[in-house]
Amino acid sequence: MRQMKAAVLSLPRDISKRPLEIREVPRPELKPGYVLLRVRACGVCRTDLHIVEGELPPRCSEIIPGHQIVGEVADPGATDLAAGTRVGVSWIGGVDGSCWYCRHELENLCDSPTFTGYSVNGGYAEYAIARADFTFALESRLDDLQAAPLLCAGIIGFRSLRVAEVKRGERVGLFGFGASAHLAIAVLRAWNCEVYVSTRGASHRQLAESLGATWVGSETDKPPVQLDRAVTFAPSGDVVVAALASLRKGGVVAINAIHLDRIPEFDYDTLLWGERQIRSVTNMTRSDARDFLKMAAEIDLRPKTTVFSLAQINEALAAIKNDSIDGAAVIVP
Repeated sequence: MRQMKAAVLSLPRDISKRPLEIREVPRPELKPGYVLLRVRACGVCRTDLHIVEGELPPRCSEIIPGHQIVGEVADPGATDLAAGTRVGVSWIGGVDGSCWYCRHELENLCDSPTFTGYSVNGGYAEYAIARADFTFALESRLDDLQAAPLLCAGIIGFRSLRVAEVKRGERVGLFGFGASAHLAIAVLRAWNCEVYVSTRGASHRQLAESLGATWVGSETDKPPVQLDRAVTFAPSGDVVVAALASLRKGGVVAINAIHLDRIPEFDYDTLLWGERQIRSVTNMTRSDARDFLKMAAEIDLRPKTTVFSLAQINEALAAIKNDSIDGAAVIVP
């Protein structure tokens, strides 16, 4: 069996050490309906950090993380994709297609989903397999590094704006300004929205200003106006309450986090009353992916990225944890 290099998470883990081990593993074997991809780039997501640190309960005793895959079809199997085609793969790697949610166009809530890099091996490797019907065509104008962050951070940020029901020209708050938020602001600017950013880190605030934010403050600062909508990107309940406190009556907070530490007690009469709403954002649909990737091409969205080699995957995860880079981290095997 042919071998490849991969970054592998094994249980039990010791997060005080380097949690991912680079080693030789068998190249994945094709299954019906799947394609074999040569991984050209793979974005590093905060969800990967939650997996590695055990904040998301493990699904496998060993797993290759990574779910923002830009790959070239090395073997199309019996699918309609041609060898050499460049495609993207995201967090949702498949759904059952038969549960109530799938039958009602809510596949992001599927009862039996497959998660790339969590329940099946992902893209921190030289090769990966993916369901052909869960791959996405990529515009040639986007190179591998620019395309990778779009495949989860971009798509889930776009879905967050949909969940918050953002309308053109509204005042929208972004609480936290990492990989997902720095892509969402481009969409909001295209929709002529005023964007108010509250985030920690001087470099993140400078990036938000450079990308056209109307106002920028620290994580404890309250925007100077009431917001129509807000999206939180930090896995902190305190941030959710801060966003809620910034809303007008009838406004919506969308929580873009797969893991949240807690939501502290808050005053109903002053923060939630007045038909303000808190909504969670769960996964994404293929429709979200296609709509966002189409829009990204139309507005020439080019993410800010920092490149790491596969051997540097633990450093990349540490950079995400410590908010020490602006924009997105991308692994190039």
